Formats: sequence, C-alpha cells, structure tokens
Amino acid sequence: MTEGGTGTAVGLHRVLEPAGVLPQAAHRLDPDPRIRPDEVRISVERLNLDAASYRQLHTAHGGDPDAIRAEVLRIIGERGKMHNPVTGSGGMLVGVVDEAGPESPVGLAPGDRVATLVSLTLTPLAITDGLAGWDGRSEQVPARGHAILFARSIAAVLPGDLPVPLALAVMDVCGAPALTHRVVAAQKGAPAVLVLGAAGKSGCLALAAARRAGAARVIGLVPTAAEEERLAATGLADVVVRADARDPVAVAAAVGEPADVTVVCVDVPGCEHGAILATAPGGTVVFFSMATSFPAAALGAEGLAADVTMLIGNGYVPGHAETALELVRSEPAVRALFTSRTGADSAE
Repeated sequence: MTEGGTGTAVGLHRVLEPAGVLPQAAHRLDPDPRIRPDEVRISVERLNLDAASYRQLHTAHGGDPDAIRAEVLRIIGERGKMHNPVTGSGGMLVGVVDEAGPESPVGLAPGDRVATLVSLTLTPLAITDGLAGWDGRSEQVPARGHAILFARSIAAVLPGDLPVPLALAVMDVCGAPALTHRVVAAQKGAPAVLVLGAAGKSGCLALAAARRAGAARVIGLVPTAAEEERLAATGLADVVVRADARDPVAVAAAVGEPADVTVVCVDVPGCEHGAILATAPGGTVVFFSMATSFPAAALGAEGLAADVTMLIGNGYVPGHAETALELVRSEPAVRALFTSRTGADSAE
C-alpha cells in the first residue's frame, strides 16, 4: 500500500509477521516509537486487561501475581502488543499523547490524556518498567512504555470529573450499553431483556441502557448469592436470578419466560447455549463476552431449533464512550458497582 493509503491507515506497515494480515490477526507487531505522519504515539500510564484474558491468566498461574506479571510481559515482548494467545483478547489503555503526526485524523494533541477505544490486540505496544508497579491482582495494570495509534484507531480524551481507574473501566466496556440501547430500542413494543453476568461492569451498564431504551422488564442473572444480593439492592433489574450461566437448563429454569433480548456479559466460556435457550423465538442474543465461542453459538442455535438473531458486540458504536460515561454519571447504582471493582473514587 502507498504511504497514507488504506494500508498505512489500518497499520499494515506495523505488521512484522505474517506479512499481509491486519494488525489484530498478526502474530507480531513493530512498536517502533518513531511515528508516520498519520500516527500518534501515546506514553502509557495504565493498561486494562479484558476480563476474559485476566481470568485465564489468573487461572493458568494459580493466582500467582509474579507469574501473571511475567506472562503479560512475555506476551507483550514477543508480540509487540498485548494479545493473549489463549483467549485471543487484550484490553485497552490510558496514557498521555507524546506526539501526533500532522496527518493524523484522530483529533488528538500532545498532552491530551486519553483512553484508547481499540483493542490492545491490534495496538503496537512496548513496556519499559517491567510492570514493577503492578501487583498482578487486578485487571488494571500501572505501566510505563509507549503505544501507537493508527489513522483508523479510536481514542477519547479522559473526562475531568471521573477518577482515572473508573473512567478506564467504563471505557473498556463502553460498547455494551450503546449496542444494548440500539437493539432494545429497535424492538417492537416494550421487550423483556435478560443480561447474563449482570453484576459485572458491562452487565450493569447493559441493564441501565436496556431500561432507558424502553425495556418493559429487565432481568439480571448472576452466579452467586453475594452478587444476587448486591445487584438486587441496586434496583437496576426488576428481577435478579441466580444460576451458572454455563448450565443451559439451569439458566432457562431460573429465567422462566424467555426474554426478547438476551445480552451476554459473562467472562467465562460455555455460556452460549444457556443464552439461546433463555431467548424467545424471534428474539435477539447479543454476545459481548470475549470468551464466546461463535461456532458453539451457531451450532447450538441450530441444534436447539432456535429462531434467534445473534449479534457480535464488536465494541464500537458511534458515541459509545459518552453513552457509557453518562450512565455512570447519572446512575448512582452503576457507579457504585464500578467503584466496588476499581477502588475508591479518589484512586489514581
């Protein structure tokens, strides 16, 4: 591709191997800090590993924080990006713009503190501090290094009214409420909406978005008694039910009457069939979890003779960041659930 053409805009010039694939599909990227005219270099402050990736790393290393840290460093060092080879997922980051090329259309300027809204699986990344400030016990990773944004990348300037850990956690899942709102608002009448993993970050935002979009009934499914009690106290769901989302029969029994729209926000594999079984004929299932097996979803729907529309939540809907941030600002229950996961509001 020519300089400034489509290839440069999507980052083909940063792909080291295999040649010719897009950066997300690449095994290894070039994180050279020297930027092209349409690129932006970010000084990294914090990574946010996606939930499925962190859970896999935590499980694989028995919760050993030193081993988890070493594995993340190994992945970034070998691949030039944070791309978990097991889950295929990454996360996103917060940092400050170091340099913006004169032809960059992203709209950022040096000194802007931003959150990237594209996956770390396609973002050239180098870490220089050995992740020395990370205890390995949470998805949020204090870090020093640099990252590169392409012309087709997306980033948002961090809001001044929210603490950084909270804003980062919200922006990491901001596609979920925006697409949930779009899907629910497009339904005929006032639909019943089911959210699997409803007490999590994307789950509580999806609940709030569904209600605002006109849902007649909002059901939240959670796996434990503690989460059931916590979510019920917020009032975000009309009904809170408890079941293992990996058990299709248990999910369907807990939900009862099938929902018109089901939103999957669970960060463990094996939740496809329960979501399908709990969705009414002609309904819609939205898969936001990076742990989703799409062959399992497609074959499961076929095997269950389920007439459902299945959507992949790709993480991008125009205006998604502001939609999610507005929900956190205006819904105290949502903010409280996020803060319980990210630390006190004063945390920096």
